[in-house]
Amino acid sequence: QVRLVESGGGLVQPGGSLRLSCKVTGLNFKLNTLGWYRRPPGKEREWVATITSGHTTDYSEAVKGRFTISRDNVYRMLYLQMSDLKPEDTAHYYCNFRRSDSVDFWGQGTQVTVSS
Repeated sequence: QVRLVESGGGLVQPGGSLRLSCKVTGLNFKLNTLGWYRRPPGKEREWVATITSGHTTDYSEAVKGRFTISRDNVYRMLYLQMSDLKPEDTAHYYCNFRRSDSVDFWGQGTQVTVSS
C-alpha cells in the first residue's frame, strides 16, 4: 500500500530556512509525479509544488523563487527546501501522490510555523 511519511517541520523565524522530507513507499517511486501541499490555519489545503518523474518542477506563485522541490529516486525521498520563510508560509505541509485514477494519497503532514 502507498505510504507517505513527512518530517522536518518546526518553528523558524521569518527569513529562515527549513527542509521538509517525505519517505514514500508502496509505489514505483521513480515513475511517478509527486507534490507538496499545505493547509494554512483556517484555510483550505493548497498546492505548493510538483516534481515529475523527469524532474520537471512547478511551483505556486506564492512560493516560486523561495522553495525548491527535489527527489531522490534511490532512497525514495521527496524534499521541499524552503528559504526566506514568511509568516504566511505557516501551515501544515503534506506530500502527495495522485494515482492515475485521480485518487490522492497523503501523509500525516508536518507543521511549519514561521514566527519571531
